[in-house]
Amino acid sequence: MLMRTDPFREIDRLAQQVFGSAARSSAMPMDAYRAGDEFVVHFDLPGLDPETIELDVERNVLNVRAERRSEAPEDADMIVAERPTGTFSRQLFLADTLDTDRIEAAYEAGVLTLRIPVAEEAKARRIQITGGDSRKQISS
Repeated sequence: MLMRTDPFREIDRLAQQVFGSAARSSAMPMDAYRAGDEFVVHFDLPGLDPETIELDVERNVLNVRAERRSEAPEDADMIVAERPTGTFSRQLFLADTLDTDRIEAAYEAGVLTLRIPVAEEAKARRIQITGGDSRKQISS
């Protein structure tokens, strides 16, 4: 199971309403779901160079970090600057039942997709039931 926490998300939302979209450029929308024996996570990161995306896992915490730089030259006179730039980051707390050694990541069409398999020992398995007679002892 994935556990998500961002204690500052509500504060950031309020700051964006008060100060506009420049208040925080680290928003990284995501979808997460389980499909069979893996969890799939999609992060929206449009317009990023895949080389700027960093992923690491430490003690079941997955860190996603990416950076978008302005494409305008430094001496340019900006008319409109609505596209967020800067560092984008997100943390996911992964349950012990996930196999963090086998995470796969792909970036296509502005979406970073992670596939996190369920650990073998955590997968559901069928338990065979033996008949009642197999436990009886015969006395003579």
